[in-house]
Amino acid sequence: MATKARERLLDAAEELFYAEGIRAVGVERILAESGVGRASFYRHFPGKDDLVVAVLRRRDEAWRAWLAERVAALGGGPLEVFDALAERFARADFRGCAFINTMVESADPGSAAHRVAAEHKERVRSYVAGLLTAHGHAGAEELARRFVLLMDGAIVTALRERTPSPAADARTVAQAMLTPGGG
Repeated sequence: MATKARERLLDAAEELFYAEGIRAVGVERILAESGVGRASFYRHFPGKDDLVVAVLRRRDEAWRAWLAERVAALGGGPLEVFDALAERFARADFRGCAFINTMVESADPGSAAHRVAAEHKERVRSYVAGLLTAHGHAGAEELARRFVLLMDGAIVTALRERTPSPAADARTVAQAMLTPGGG
């Protein structure tokens, strides 16, 4: 059962990690922002790495739920993943993908944070494959891998350019892949 202190720690850490980066934010800052004491922090998490993993796991669930909800609201097809991303890119607090950012910061593929981030990407690929299959597209697994490549590229480009337009560009490429003879 989650405690209020644990939730405050997770909320503060998630916000700070996304805004400033995992390495840039220390435990002291998380404690100050969350209003949770050191002893309580260590009751919930053996260390910062464990907090990072908990934040990523929670964000994975929330992000995938958001994506599924938005895709359904936007029409339910596989191309709508790009429309949902465009909405995300337009937000003032958009700082890229927390999971891509984590893999960059935790470049060691054996680290727990890197593994959790990679698992997220695999779950997104699986979700996209399910959309493609449900809409009758042959080769859904390979198409999903390519869709996620386009999604990741759009995320990084949107962060660099500070515009949601890379989502529309990625959608156009994905549409061509779904068109017979187009991809």
